[in-house]
Amino acid sequence: MTRAQRAAKLHGIYAIVNETASPNPVELTRAILDGGARIVQYRAKRGIVAEHLRTLRDLTRAHEALLIVNDDWRAVQAYDADGVHIGPEDAQPDELGPMRAALTDRLIGISCGTPEEAQMAGAGDADYIGVGSVYATNSKADAGDPIGIEGLTRIAAAADLPVAAIGGITLAHLREVRGSGVAMAAVISAIANASDPQAATRALVGAWSSP
Repeated sequence: MTRAQRAAKLHGIYAIVNETASPNPVELTRAILDGGARIVQYRAKRGIVAEHLRTLRDLTRAHEALLIVNDDWRAVQAYDADGVHIGPEDAQPDELGPMRAALTDRLIGISCGTPEEAQMAGAGDADYIGVGSVYATNSKADAGDPIGIEGLTRIAAAADLPVAAIGGITLAHLREVRGSGVAMAAVISAIANASDPQAATRALVGAWSSP
């Protein structure tokens, strides 16, 4: 796929699969894809499990879904993923040049916490931004204080790129998150902690798509 073709898929439920928190990341990803989500981020803070990431690439490709790798842009090349998501500690928006040159048609997402950072990400040739934590969350220890819907709306309005809202998002929050003007809702616990992750994903996808 070209970069534009990948970017066209940046909408809807953005599911994050945490290698260290999930007892079976492969089966969780299978449930997510069968539930209708078409963006999966693989997060492996303690190191990538090669077998898992290769299988996730096969699964996402079979479902015509995006596979994003958290932090490690070199792994994007090694595993033929669709893109990388980096935090502000990994690269400043104005330092994305070498990464963009290496990844060519792959996507780059960057976490932003202010309208100014959102504007810099666009100028730095990123493809989308992650904004949050919108609500309180236990899924990310360094998420910081929640910015709420007001903060999310303010940053989304300043951004020239698609926005993925993240942090404590559940089915109950989805309508107001979508109403903030963002393109995606990133979800971790609402799927991973569900008794039926496939059904939980299907419900989220359906709620996002409903009028």
